[in-house]
Amino acid sequence: MSWSDKLSGTRDQLRALNKTIPDTTRAFGALGKTVKEGGTLEFKTKEFVALGIAIATKCEACIVLHVETLVKCGATREEVADVLAMAIQMGGGPSMMYAGKALECYDELAG
Repeated sequence: MSWSDKLSGTRDQLRALNKTIPDTTRAFGALGKTVKEGGTLEFKTKEFVALGIAIATKCEACIVLHVETLVKCGATREEVADVLAMAIQMGGGPSMMYAGKALECYDELAG
């Protein structure tokens, strides 16, 4: 499955969840908005942190969503690679495998 297909599938799953538990998903969305708009770090930096966490927790759906956002923010392949290196340092072998997935995702979505 391509990363574009995974992104589409993830969005479909989230739409279904939004219809089923709208109060919960709305509250989660509000939390995300508050966190991303507040504080001292730039939005792109926060997305880099989220990508590192997505790799460490082995969440492919999270990887594709955050990589897509980073592409839209103008993140370079080198910046993403730097985040991947840090994720590998913190998470070891399993993070290395998911870092490879994240780089593949970036290359597909940015290409």
